[in-house]
Amino acid sequence: MPIKFSPKQVENISSDINGVEFELNEGTIRSGKTMSDIFKMARIYAKSPDRDHLVLAYNQEQAYRMFIDGEGFGLMNIFKNNSEIRHNENGDHLWVNFGKGNEKRIYYKGGGKVNAVGSITGMSFGTVTFLEFNLLNKEVIAESFRRTLASKMRFHLGEQNPPAPNHPNLELLDQFEKTNTYRFRHWRPTDNPILTGERLKMWKQQCETSDYLLKRDWNGERVMPEGVIYSMFDTDKHMINTIKGRPIETFFVADGGQSDATTCTFCLVTFDNGQYYLYQLANYYHSGSDTGVVKAMSTYAKDIKLFKEWCYSKWNYPHYNYFFVDPACKTLREELHLLGVMTDAADNNSRDKISSNGMKIEVGIERVQNLLTKEVLFLYTGQNDYDFYNAIKEIGMYVRKDNGIPIDKYNHYLDTLRYAGNYFTKTYLV
Repeated sequence: MPIKFSPKQVENISSDINGVEFELNEGTIRSGKTMSDIFKMARIYAKSPDRDHLVLAYNQEQAYRMFIDGEGFGLMNIFKNNSEIRHNENGDHLWVNFGKGNEKRIYYKGGGKVNAVGSITGMSFGTVTFLEFNLLNKEVIAESFRRTLASKMRFHLGEQNPPAPNHPNLELLDQFEKTNTYRFRHWRPTDNPILTGERLKMWKQQCETSDYLLKRDWNGERVMPEGVIYSMFDTDKHMINTIKGRPIETFFVADGGQSDATTCTFCLVTFDNGQYYLYQLANYYHSGSDTGVVKAMSTYAKDIKLFKEWCYSKWNYPHYNYFFVDPACKTLREELHLLGVMTDAADNNSRDKISSNGMKIEVGIERVQNLLTKEVLFLYTGQNDYDFYNAIKEIGMYVRKDNGIPIDKYNHYLDTLRYAGNYFTKTYLV
């Protein structure tokens, strides 16, 4: 089936990059950026005189899923007759043979953590593609720029949803803007040919419930995050790779859905110098709507059981006392019980008093906000298998409508964070 591109996508794919060293495609989610970026870079790889190239996303899994596989439309599909996945001393890459000795290696790596710098140190690339540029570690981006200095056709392509206007990664683009080697392209939902008619109308109506959402998710504007519920979350403060204190207990929190996300987080409580701390060490997360792969709840239960076993093979911490699951998610609890994983009903705030906006969950939200402000809640970055990529995305997207009520989306991991915050606060802080 032939792919239909919008005029914006065609312009992106076919645009001349002479004199451009950094091109940024920025705009709303589902606006068609990534699809056309894949085809754009496929053309550039074919023309580039450089052998090695790099694709960076928050983690390697995302780099592969978004660009190499691309939901069946990625580089693997474009070059399906002349490419294969290979591995060498520099890592996993898509090897592409253009014939007559013209071979390319397209490495795909994670760049969301500062230790990712080591995976590209000493390498040279012709081009670098930055997926979700605003989620990448600033030092990794800066090192990537240094890795292309010897390129014969130096080019960087970035794509992102609109960040806050003062996002620190934007500072890295000054060097290209000031030397007139920068190009910016803005994207909106209307640039995606898949979204038409009723779907666009419904999307706009949903965005119009909040001025913040309308600007960010419909107009694709950079907006200061006044409406972000967990705006006090700071990656420098709350994402750490060391754990301090004496381990007190571990527990799990989970929630399930088929079209929505199913997620489970491994938590550790420690005590240090008179203070209790809550560490989230690892997170299992799968979204049927995001990936296009809907799993049965029995399959999710098996995944979570494997995740639980992985956690205790990774860390020698005390066995969990509680395995909290949203009491409304009865099917997941039943499937876990069949596998021998006994569960406990999570405190989802259903018994709390209704707040001024009529939402009981506000009690749990305020507890998490308090934990972040006091700097006793942390996400652990010292492992790569079950990282917090989806957690960070949700934290940045979870906002209030104009009437003050939290939106009912981007809150799957955050619901479980609320359950963890409820338990930790009531057990150790009150």
